[in-house]
Amino acid sequence: MSRRLIKRLVKIKKKRSGRDNQGRISVRHQGGQHKRFIRLIDWKRDKRDIPAKVINIEYDPNRTADIALLHYPDGEKRYILAPIGLKVADEVVASEKAEIKLGNALPLEKIPVGVQIHNLELKPGKGAQLVRGAGNSALIQSKDKKIATVKLPSGEIRLFLINCWATIGQVGRAEHSSKKLRKAGDKRRRGIRPTVRGVAQHPDSHPHGGGEGRSGIGMPSPKTPWGKKTMGKRTRKRKKYSDKWIIKRRK
Repeated sequence: MSRRLIKRLVKIKKKRSGRDNQGRISVRHQGGQHKRFIRLIDWKRDKRDIPAKVINIEYDPNRTADIALLHYPDGEKRYILAPIGLKVADEVVASEKAEIKLGNALPLEKIPVGVQIHNLELKPGKGAQLVRGAGNSALIQSKDKKIATVKLPSGEIRLFLINCWATIGQVGRAEHSSKKLRKAGDKRRRGIRPTVRGVAQHPDSHPHGGGEGRSGIGMPSPKTPWGKKTMGKRTRKRKKYSDKWIIKRRK
């Protein structure tokens, strides 16, 4: 793996440490991570009908999957997610006429039923938004003239317009989910700060706090530090565009 970075394809990741635009903590337990560069990934694959050569498979500290560096005939270089089995010197292409091969990007209309895909668009032309984590893949279950039915890694079955693009293969580094963090410093370098249990805190700091000796979380139900219910309460907001395309919710 090359350690040399291409300036045009990276930028320094800003540390926000869970703070909003007023400088207040809006997401707890964040901060202190290692300095990183963000690799700019080509989610749209909009350089169509031009084959590119894979010149390197690299580690990306900002995501769970490895990335592949593509080199186009005109000299341009771009990063994509590296699917399992993609190797240096392989050729990939984004085209409606591309063959069903690892790393090639095609519209759902041109991909056969039962083929593993990743980097899936939610809206045509917007760029890949789904199935981007290490080891993930989706399956096309059926197709008609305008709609494709896709089973996502979560178990959700969802409808997509047939002109949404996706990439062939399963995202690499499937072993990521079995990796264990060996010490506290592993979490701190990833930007995760310690979490203190509510029952161990002062009653002014948390609804679960206080009491003589050890105590439970109390009744009627567990609460957040701000007193809102936290178990059994649905938090997903209704999304008009999204909800009507879901056939079966995730497990």
